[in-house]
Amino acid sequence: MAIAPVVPPARDLVEEQYRDIERFERAIAQYLAGEIPEDVFRVMRLNNGIYGQRQGGTNQMVRIKLPAGTITPEQLDLMGHLAETYSRGWGHITTRQNVQIHFVELTKVPDVMRELAKVGLTSREACGDTVRNVMACHLAGACPHEQLDVTPWAEATFEHFVRNPLGQRLPRKFKVNFSGCSTDCGQAMFNDVGVVATTRTLEDGTVEQGFRVYIAGGLGATPHPALALEDFTSREDLLPTVEAVLRVFDQTGNRDNKLRARLKWVVDQLGIDEVRRRVLKVRHTLPASSSWPGGIPEIVAKAGDAPAGRSTTVEATAVGQGVAVALTPRDPYERWVVTGVVRGTANGTVSAVAYAALGDITASQFRALASIQRELGADVRLSNRQNVVFRGLTEGQLPTLYARLEAIGMARPGAELARDVVACPGADTCNIAVTQSRGLAAAIGEALEDAGLAEVGGVRINISGCTNSCGQHHASDIGFFGAERRAHGRSAPGYQMLLGGYVGQEQIHFGDKATRLPAKAAPQAVVRVVRRFAEERSAGETFRTWLDRSGGAAAVGATLKDLDVFPTFDDDPDFYVDYGETGPFVAAVGDSECAV
Repeated sequence: MAIAPVVPPARDLVEEQYRDIERFERAIAQYLAGEIPEDVFRVMRLNNGIYGQRQGGTNQMVRIKLPAGTITPEQLDLMGHLAETYSRGWGHITTRQNVQIHFVELTKVPDVMRELAKVGLTSREACGDTVRNVMACHLAGACPHEQLDVTPWAEATFEHFVRNPLGQRLPRKFKVNFSGCSTDCGQAMFNDVGVVATTRTLEDGTVEQGFRVYIAGGLGATPHPALALEDFTSREDLLPTVEAVLRVFDQTGNRDNKLRARLKWVVDQLGIDEVRRRVLKVRHTLPASSSWPGGIPEIVAKAGDAPAGRSTTVEATAVGQGVAVALTPRDPYERWVVTGVVRGTANGTVSAVAYAALGDITASQFRALASIQRELGADVRLSNRQNVVFRGLTEGQLPTLYARLEAIGMARPGAELARDVVACPGADTCNIAVTQSRGLAAAIGEALEDAGLAEVGGVRINISGCTNSCGQHHASDIGFFGAERRAHGRSAPGYQMLLGGYVGQEQIHFGDKATRLPAKAAPQAVVRVVRRFAEERSAGETFRTWLDRSGGAAAVGATLKDLDVFPTFDDDPDFYVDYGETGPFVAAVGDSECAV
């Protein structure tokens, strides 16, 4: 007879958090006094979610973890306070559902951490060789297509691994992501562990809900698609499976070469069959562990994970990359509804997107969003496209939400439209960025607006300031990564353009190289590609299908070759100055703290 493993008592995460803060505060004092060497302090700093900035000195970026992208009014209010008190008046939503604030003085970081703890947030393990923020689809629990609400599963995974000794000194970072259905809005297909809710029919005809687990995905300079671990993973086995993958990674990851240390390189070395064998073997023995994580987690049992369900009276809104969006209404409110509202859940609720250009939110906008959330009693999530999603609304609340968002400049139709450009922080603050990706993103947005193409639907544009893909350029319809170019004996900002990236239906296709471009020519290239797509696509045709029909990335890129020209410095010195800069371009790249 099988012996039921003993589940260990719940950890006191709050007490652990305050002890962490005190330790880190002491470490800062010792570091500034010269008692802790730089390399040792760097590990401590990163494990506490604190990055150095390219500005040097004691300027720090604080990355705040928001498991599943969930955020409360109190937490939104705090974001406004932190941005105003410790930073430069605004914060930044990342592609991994974190919030980052920059230019925080090192000695003030413990104060920020304590303020975060008061509202149930932490920066712990938002950076470093740890288990990073656990993501989930921004529509989890509100999606008309989902098989399970993966929200509590993401939160249970976060709680199990935060400050867990297993995840403190991994060979490299470890990313976990949840999607509620095969549409994969959560982008499970390029994570170390990507979990997709699914079902299977048993011999007696009953349907069991569970998961399909994918492993060893990753972006970076060498992207790798996640691969299926097994056909079906039960709900009871999910956390043990994630832990088993983590343990195998800890045992086999490359600790001598950071550039080949991610789980994708373990698969490259051992082969997926051997990695699968090891993971399943470790999972089989985990019931003997003192920290066995099996069974249904308490947070899931308490919150429930039943899917939102498809409505029988309302047609489910299509979701995911490649969704055809046609803006026909002239009324501003109706245009926002067409692009930003998702309907179709069984209980009649709707979700709506507040558009945050470049993922930036000012202190006053944070506070206004908190006020709106309280007024409407809404659930709010941050999306991996750097927007804010209000959920659990009624139809009658939509006009109020629109009016409130319009008042703070966040009601513009943006979701799944060309203007919704995603970018990493780039050379504005990042140590290893080559170019000003945020500046290019703004320039592309302006060029699309001027060309009347900003509201073309079904095309995603992502930009990274280097090859490391923090802006997820590999997975978008149009992607760019920054690179130094040489022209007429001078250094100049440039980009590699990729076309055709796609994530969905438990598949991923990384973008293919199209052409290289001067940074100042990239907006015009985007305008030409988006215009051609808008003019040539058939009804409902995705960007990827249109691209294949047009000969692929290389063929479309060949039509842009005339843009890959640098004038001489005397003819146009602007080509040798990056966006937002005043002096000649310099590829000033520092030590990597966050390379993918």
